[in-house]
Amino acid sequence: MLEKISLTHIKEFFNDVKLEMRRVSWPGRKEVYGTTIVVIGAVFFFGIYLGLVDLVLKLGVTKIFHLFK
Repeated sequence: MLEKISLTHIKEFFNDVKLEMRRVSWPGRKEVYGTTIVVIGAVFFFGIYLGLVDLVLKLGVTKIFHLFK
């Protein structure tokens, strides 16, 4: 069954969260910049790649429809 949540449980939870956030290893500015560039590059690469695949499939399907018309 569900327990009744008390104010002390809530305070304890937030104190634990605060303690864990001090232990987090935050990335530096250089690392964030580098990974951001990689993500943006990957988005453009896959966008162009999927756009070309879509174009080729569209042309193929169009040719098939014209064959059986």
